[in-house]
Amino acid sequence: MTVLNEESPAAGPGFQKSADVDPGARIGQGVRVWHLAQIREEAVVGDGCQIGRGAYIGPGVVMGRNCKLQNHALVYEPARLADGVFVGPAAVLTNDEFPRAVTPDGVLKRNDDWFQVGVTVGTGAAIGARAVCVAPLVIGAWAMIAAGAVVTRDVPDYAVVAGVPARHLGWVGEAGRRLEAVELDGPQASTGATAPGSLWRCPATGQLYRETEARLEKLEARS
Repeated sequence: MTVLNEESPAAGPGFQKSADVDPGARIGQGVRVWHLAQIREEAVVGDGCQIGRGAYIGPGVVMGRNCKLQNHALVYEPARLADGVFVGPAAVLTNDEFPRAVTPDGVLKRNDDWFQVGVTVGTGAAIGARAVCVAPLVIGAWAMIAAGAVVTRDVPDYAVVAGVPARHLGWVGEAGRRLEAVELDGPQASTGATAPGSLWRCPATGQLYRETEARLEKLEARS
């Protein structure tokens, strides 16, 4: 992890000259930052991340390895993104639960007049173009947020949500494909699934998952 300073300007091999990267940001190896993107002070960007044109990463935001922020994505502090997270074009991760420009007295708010809340995103999750994630909330690992969704509550691992406000529509696997229900009257009955429709398969990889109490767990391959 590299800490930028005045002697090591942001305009390196992976940085476009118009990018604005604060000297106090911590930048991993192999990171690419495109035109007009801004990375604020004390932000942490893990190895291999790609930051698109005009994207914004707020002060102290933490991103894991191999994340992708597409053009004009806005990630406000104190967001936390695990490894392999995708944030689509113009998507927004907010940080103000009760937004106001002024206090009840009509005075312009300052930093100490409001409390920041954040969005936490699990490993491999994907947030579609122009989606808005309204903090505070947690998006589970490998979940998928549809383009244009407005997410106002926590999203379970592997869940697909869409709409305004976002609602749970199904399940998705690590490959990004919607999972298909598996009948339970065959050999799969030994997996422990207890109700029709509670066993799911990824059409791309064949991986099986079990649904229990509105949660999904990945089943280990059997020898």
